[in-house]
Amino acid sequence: MGSVDFTWLIGGPQGSGVESGANIFSRVCAEMGYQVFGKREFYSNIKGEHSYFTVRIADKKIHSNVNDVNLMASFDAETIFRHYDEIIPGGGIIYDSDMIEIKTDAVHTLDAPFKERLHKELESKNKPFTIAGVLEIVKEKGVLLFPVSFKSILETLSEETENPRLKGLVRMFNVIGVSLSLGLVKMPTDSLQKTIETIFSKKPEIAKINQQTATYSYNYAAAKFENFDYELTGTEKEPGTLLVQGFQGTALGKMASGCRFQPYYPITPASDESVYLETNEILEIIEDRPGSIAVIQTEDEICAMGMTIGSALTGTRSATCTSGPGFALMTEMLGWAGINEVPIVITNYQRSGPSTGLPTRHGQDDLLFAVFAGHGDFPKIVYASGEIEESFYDTGNCFNYADTFQVPVIHMMDKFHASSVITCKRFDTKKISINRGKLLEKVEDGYKRFEFTDDGISPRSRLGMDNGIFWNTGDESDETGHISEDPVLRAKMMDKRMSRLDLIRERIPKSQQVLSFGVEDFTIISWGSTIGPVLDAIDMLKKEGISIGLIQLKLMHPFPGDYVASLLKDVKTIIDIEANHSGQLGKLFKQNVGRDIDYFILKYTGRAMTSTEIYDSLKRIVENKADKREILMHGA
Repeated sequence: MGSVDFTWLIGGPQGSGVESGANIFSRVCAEMGYQVFGKREFYSNIKGEHSYFTVRIADKKIHSNVNDVNLMASFDAETIFRHYDEIIPGGGIIYDSDMIEIKTDAVHTLDAPFKERLHKELESKNKPFTIAGVLEIVKEKGVLLFPVSFKSILETLSEETENPRLKGLVRMFNVIGVSLSLGLVKMPTDSLQKTIETIFSKKPEIAKINQQTATYSYNYAAAKFENFDYELTGTEKEPGTLLVQGFQGTALGKMASGCRFQPYYPITPASDESVYLETNEILEIIEDRPGSIAVIQTEDEICAMGMTIGSALTGTRSATCTSGPGFALMTEMLGWAGINEVPIVITNYQRSGPSTGLPTRHGQDDLLFAVFAGHGDFPKIVYASGEIEESFYDTGNCFNYADTFQVPVIHMMDKFHASSVITCKRFDTKKISINRGKLLEKVEDGYKRFEFTDDGISPRSRLGMDNGIFWNTGDESDETGHISEDPVLRAKMMDKRMSRLDLIRERIPKSQQVLSFGVEDFTIISWGSTIGPVLDAIDMLKKEGISIGLIQLKLMHPFPGDYVASLLKDVKTIIDIEANHSGQLGKLFKQNVGRDIDYFILKYTGRAMTSTEIYDSLKRIVENKADKREILMHGA
């Protein structure tokens, strides 16, 4: 069937095993050599609301999801109501035949605005407000339907295995949906069995039940359904490939970078990183970095920030992890770290604001907040990672920046990162070096913690070192740390600290500040997780003979304005692509480069961008058919 580019979607109620099903499907595909990009969407409740996972696989490197779905596996009515129109002609829907007559009014988790739009669509096509109604619509456009009674599968399997427990195990619906899908596309069954065994390796009885269910469901689909055109029989697997979830990039990066203390307060979507670190506290990274990481859940974000600072004063590499609302509380102590020149790393997994906003949804809403966080002037670094693989190495850089320049570093991640699953090259810990800057191993008499130096960075003692006594307060101080309100000293101290902004731009390599993927007459500026779908969209346009450049901003503050201006000096049209309402990068760009953005492509629905919708907007821009602000809306 030529090159492979296939998208699969699974959906069901929150808590019904959608993520587990997607995990099995993704692992099987990765095991068979395919490149994987998966994305999870879910409501901010514990159980019941709609959850779905989209997994795109290909036989080449991919960076994002697309709009079109080739195959959907649904074990509830809501998934069909919400996603039926995403399935392309020739694609398929696996669904539970027992729910064919379910009406929209019977699905209480369908919100009123969506239901109104759905009813309008069904009315326009003279279809009933039922599952049968929407399935008639997709069948008319060429989508194949694969009805299966999930309950009957469990009943038959229960009799064949003489296991009466199976009959009522509706939580097995996810495994049935995944296995039916894999049987339909003729994926070799060995990889399915191996994956289930690996996932449930510590629960052999559970593994056995899942394997029995998977085998039966796989064989059922392979025998009953023969008219599906897609086959995924595997491809050559690249050596050294990992399947990782987004938050694991920064978590593993912290381990490899020598981070040994992370206090945190739980918040979506940042908590997953800290939970992962807690689960893997005992470390064996490489020979020169043995040890463990202490992860502590605190009573609030202010406490987490205070403990991070306190630990850093001992010389321990320390970090915390949060999202926008939590970072808002942390800013109370951010200035304390700034005036006392304490090196810490804050990983900010952004989500949609303001306030609690959309707690489980995506957004790049915190850029300007991070850049201007804290009252008064003090130096800090705001650094943004693009893709997950990149975030591992960026984490190492962030710790080195913090130590070298003795400033707080805010590492910008987001929900799109956290909830994505990708295949990438195995992380190379040897590429992460450790630079502790002017951290002293020994201190002589007459030590001054805030000593004036030629480069504005003072030698740093650790708490408890002989002769290394120093004082910290929230007030301005002299070179030893004693409070001082002398106007001349105040000006000198402010100049000393703020001079680091120029030093940061000077000493951080240009390749770590900005990534250039080439410049053209039409060139994009972007940052963070949006980079992945942008790269895929550019590749789609290139196949049509349309060349578009891309500049990825990583050092967001201090902004490398002169360098960015030099890269874009010959560009005619600048396009800003980001996931917030106001085009926050565009504002920084205008402030530091002095040039207007020509077009904005923005998304603020709480759903991540797909390469398809970016491609569509870029093509309109090139053809001079676009609005100044192109607003993207795809996603349920």
